[in-house]
Amino acid sequence: MSTGAALTELQKDIQKKKLPSLLDRKFEKVAGCDNEEGDFSVMQWNVLAQALSGGDDNFVLCPREALSWENRQLRILEEIYRTSPSILCMQEVDCFSFLKNKLSSLGYEGEWVQKPSSPCMEMENNMGPDGCALFYRKDKFQLLQAKHVNLKKNGRETNQSGLVCKLKFQDNDHLIYVAVIHLKAKSGYEELRHQQGKYLLEYLAKESGPEPIIVCGDFNASTKEPVYKDFSDSELGLKSVYKESSADQKEPKYTTWKIRAGPDGGNTESCKTIDYIWIRGNLKLTSVLSIPKDEAIGPNRLPSYQYPSDHFALACKLLFT
Repeated sequence: MSTGAALTELQKDIQKKKLPSLLDRKFEKVAGCDNEEGDFSVMQWNVLAQALSGGDDNFVLCPREALSWENRQLRILEEIYRTSPSILCMQEVDCFSFLKNKLSSLGYEGEWVQKPSSPCMEMENNMGPDGCALFYRKDKFQLLQAKHVNLKKNGRETNQSGLVCKLKFQDNDHLIYVAVIHLKAKSGYEELRHQQGKYLLEYLAKESGPEPIIVCGDFNASTKEPVYKDFSDSELGLKSVYKESSADQKEPKYTTWKIRAGPDGGNTESCKTIDYIWIRGNLKLTSVLSIPKDEAIGPNRLPSYQYPSDHFALACKLLFT
């Protein structure tokens, strides 16, 4: 079954539940490109672990029913199906078996690495530990190598791991390295994120040679943090696709926007850019997936009935040059 046919069937189930439409998004052509199509597409998404959606993250303005797995699984699949990526990179995946079952019928294969000590396991009625996942279309790619990489600090292992996969195109000899990572969250851990990023850059420099690289991740870091600067200035020549696509050469205003309960009984709102897709090598960016405007998101922010995660998925289309 194609992703288009799967989307049509899925939306019938969504209509039966009388859920509102998913937030509208479109691929937008990059200036200077003749069209928005590419040889392949990449999607990056912190999907929000189900165990965390009603636990520590405490999304106080989101209706409980919108956070139920019964509803969230439909919206998660809808966002994936309508984007129809060739490569799908995800964080906070505590539903890998579910996704693998659904996506395998559409021609995808996947890899998953568990977070060493997952906070999901501390939650009641959890679905298991969370981790990073990478899915790829088997008609497009052959997996040559998949490595689980602990993001070390000064030679010591941390609680963050990622995947680095070596893929070959099915119809030619092009190779590509794809990394999916999730750096340490929360304020006060800027130096740890910095060291985790440095470790990955050094790892990729040794592993990839001259081949093209794609890095997808929830960096939990704004553009002001050292880890962002390291990636921007890396000898690998990495470029952030959303920054490259913008007229003002800036990242989006936000990739996550949420409201949580504050320590003093009030609510705390967080709106920031912390998710990125980086590329290097003979890859030409042709289009990126739009970020919904604040008026469309609504005053209760994310997640919601109209979007199942507190992070927006990012996506781009790329051409080999």
